[in-house]
Amino acid sequence: MANLCLSLACGRYDRTEALFRGAVRPEAIELTCISLPPHEIFWRMSRFEEFDVSEMSLSSYLIAKERGQPRLVAIPVFPLRSFRHSFIFVHENAGIKKPEHLKGKRVGVPEYQMTAALWVRGILQDFYGVSAQEMRWFVGGQEQAGRTERLPIELPPEIDVTPVTGDTLNAMLARQELDAIISPRFPRANGRPLPRVRRLFENYKEEEQKYYKAAGIFPIMHTVVIREELYNRHPWIAAQLLRAFQEAKQLWYSELMAQGVLRIGLPWIAQTIEETVECLGEDFWPYGLTANRPTLEAAARYSYQQGLTHRCFTPEELFVANALEEIPV
Repeated sequence: MANLCLSLACGRYDRTEALFRGAVRPEAIELTCISLPPHEIFWRMSRFEEFDVSEMSLSSYLIAKERGQPRLVAIPVFPLRSFRHSFIFVHENAGIKKPEHLKGKRVGVPEYQMTAALWVRGILQDFYGVSAQEMRWFVGGQEQAGRTERLPIELPPEIDVTPVTGDTLNAMLARQELDAIISPRFPRANGRPLPRVRRLFENYKEEEQKYYKAAGIFPIMHTVVIREELYNRHPWIAAQLLRAFQEAKQLWYSELMAQGVLRIGLPWIAQTIEETVECLGEDFWPYGLTANRPTLEAAARYSYQQGLTHRCFTPEELFVANALEEIPV
């Protein structure tokens, strides 16, 4: 019997590299790995279902799950995670010295639904008493005008969102037409950081470690989805893909922990690894449901509280039943 040929669109991360180079191959599957920027993957998958399997914004997947369009199912694999305190940028003239000062401010974000913004808003609400309803949102391209939501969203009237079509968020922040931006990238103009713009949390590493100790959450940004029609025809692929992603992650762990060879070109990487393990534990990038339950519950709650979904999903509802836990390797 011939292998099933599947396309996988995913970032070429250290934890997925073994899939790209063929060091890990899912049994009975011929995987064609396509490396693209996450925003492009999400757009093409959510609008056109171009790939058999893909990385997907967790926030957009929650929206699609409720709406049933696009028709996607997920496995509990999380290619990207990131703490978010370092991604809030404020203009020095906006009078924002601490999170509470964001109330009533004009905040730009490339997409209201993006997972980074979902987590920032949730953290601001849970730990600093600032809700999404207390800020004015401006949505559009950060560096190029015209960006829109990848999936249409209908927000409750108490959430104030203004689309930005003919301008960029960076330019608006520079002119002080915005007070802050939530973004994975530092706001720039002509290739240089915008003057008089700084991070809200300049000691973000300490804040993020403190957040983890309090919440036990290393925020999940992306999951892995399969076209539902494909899964219905071949349900066995979910477990095979889960196993392959797990094996690729374990290979990365082994290479990362290897002593005596500087595999990553940073001189103090060993100290960073030791600090990470001390703070987050040996399996600091877990897959599966059990280890990620508090994180998934928080993301689902934030999606509901912020008006993106109209009910709060349980973690079990988000993933196909035959892949609720990783397979031991």
